Amino acid sequence: MVSRDEASKVASPTAGASNWSPTSWRARPARQMPTWPDALALKEATTELSAYPPLVFAGEARTLTRELANVVEGRAFLLQAGDCAESFTDFGADDIRDKLKVILQMAVVLTYGAGLPVVKVGRIAGQFAKPRSSPTELIGGVELPSFRGHIINDDAPNETARTPDPHRMLRAYNQSAATLNLLRAFTKGGFADLSQAHAWNQEFVASSAEGRRYENIAGEIDRALSFMSACGIDLASESTIQQVEFYTSHEALLLDYEEALTRQDSLTGDWYDCSAHLLWIGERTRQLDGAHVEFLAGVKNPIGVKLGPTTTTDEVLALCDRLNPERIAGRLMLITRLGAGKVTELLPPLIRAVTEAGHPVVWQCDPMHGNTFAADGGRKTRRFDDVLSEIRDFFAVHHAEGTWAGGVHVELTGDNVTECLGGVEDILEEDLDLRYTTTCDPRLNARQSIDLAFRVAELLRA
Repeated sequence: MVSRDEASKVASPTAGASNWSPTSWRARPARQMPTWPDALALKEATTELSAYPPLVFAGEARTLTRELANVVEGRAFLLQAGDCAESFTDFGADDIRDKLKVILQMAVVLTYGAGLPVVKVGRIAGQFAKPRSSPTELIGGVELPSFRGHIINDDAPNETARTPDPHRMLRAYNQSAATLNLLRAFTKGGFADLSQAHAWNQEFVASSAEGRRYENIAGEIDRALSFMSACGIDLASESTIQQVEFYTSHEALLLDYEEALTRQDSLTGDWYDCSAHLLWIGERTRQLDGAHVEFLAGVKNPIGVKLGPTTTTDEVLALCDRLNPERIAGRLMLITRLGAGKVTELLPPLIRAVTEAGHPVVWQCDPMHGNTFAADGGRKTRRFDDVLSEIRDFFAVHHAEGTWAGGVHVELTGDNVTECLGGVEDILEEDLDLRYTTTCDPRLNARQSIDLAFRVAELLRA
């Protein structure tokens, strides 16, 4: 059995950035990592993965860092959105297209409503691993290893399916590559052209009040484009109208996978994790002396850290010093997930400490993970009103502190699911079983997502 809690001693636990390597995380305690049953199979899978081409490129990650620097300075807003956990079984071109449609619609609403450029980052093409609160779970009275995401094991309720299989990392890579290929085709090949804004409105969204409100914006965009064309502007040559920059992200949880896809940039000599443009460290793995902080401290991608309600000012300052010692604007995001009703008490001390220390960070609100609970039937869910309440308090606190509420981080799908309560459809607990399809946590559906975008745009204008 190969346990990451018994990591091999590749580097000193007190090693600094000067002797960082893609393997130095192995000398640190690694939480939320699977116990692989077959060391040889793990070696075979990671060796093969290390020889594969990068999924993204260092230059793209640097471009994203520059765009996030504008967010730090209050000149742009970050929208990070997508699936809770991607699935091997629920995968296809229509699923990818529909998620992208919703994110593009949200970005249009935010850009048009607030008059700011929106940096678009998807939780996609790599969001396969999930942290769990317990290594085992009871299903039908039988204790089984917890499902940790399709990159590690399967969700079928039997011992064989739940056994971690390192070769699943190769399938995750291939699915990510296919997803990225389609995303690039959509965002660069005409689908993301602003003149197509009407076409992004899915049928079940267009029939709603939010869909009609979105259609009004799309009509205004059409009139603006017609005016520009009448003024002699060659819209066919304007790439900013025809194409969008769209970046990928996921939680850097499975470090065997992340290490295997880390490459040294030939231009700068810096190391980049080429599994995604942006990576983040979760609330359960942000220990300063832990493997996940060690690994992401050494790669040059923009990175984020989730901060839950137990986060102290000393912890957040130490994380800033460790992860962005050069204080590069756009390098580091602090993603607060505090829970509705807790933001006004817990967020101000963190903001003040980071501001007084001079750390340039993107402040981002994750209003989903602090507001999850089990409904009477046992389904995990979230209330739309709680999600909105946390975002409102996030904006209010930043306004009071004179800092920039830089972005939101939400879990959503393009499907017409019934996973989160409330919203414009007023989904009730008894409705959850109608279309509850998530692999792990509950997601906003398209109508709820667009409604949320309108609410955030109003907060940005204010």
